[in-house]
Amino acid sequence: MSRKIDRDIGITTCQTAFGWVGIAWSARGLAAVTLPQSSQAGAIDLLPQPSDSVPSPPQGLDLSILVDKLYRYFEGEPVTLDEPLDPATGTEFQRHVWTIARDIPRGQTRTYGQIARAAGSPEAARAVGQAMARNPWPIVVPCHRVLGSDGSLTGFGGGVELKRRMLQLEGAQAAGQQLLDGFQT
Repeated sequence: MSRKIDRDIGITTCQTAFGWVGIAWSARGLAAVTLPQSSQAGAIDLLPQPSDSVPSPPQGLDLSILVDKLYRYFEGEPVTLDEPLDPATGTEFQRHVWTIARDIPRGQTRTYGQIARAAGSPEAARAVGQAMARNPWPIVVPCHRVLGSDGSLTGFGGGVELKRRMLQLEGAQAAGQQLLDGFQT
């Protein structure tokens, strides 16, 4: 269900090979991006509530380019999702974790523990998991590339099967082996 946030928000959607993706923005950057949903209404329901006064996207956020990138991403093409994120979202620790996760290259994975160590908090793997669970930009901040300590596909808002499909789409590797042997799309 859509949620109210304390700034002006605009929303749009795009249809991809995996389903409908919702996009919300503020004057400061992306406010949210949904995982693919089976319907346009389902994607809209997951976005923040739009404002009566729709803000112009900030410099560096061209919505038509982002829509094209999302379409191409779900077609299996490598894209760089470097659009500005709304800095009013999350705690300082969460923003730090999201920055680290955003730097995980396509086709690679990290564990929650590895991200905790990179964030300077080696005992904070659970807090990293919580930050990933609150990530309002899955796909742009690729939380699907974050795995359990044993390489398991855990903790993903879109479900393990979607996480598996997205990693397969990217050709993800784990410990030098194909991560998703035998998975069929």
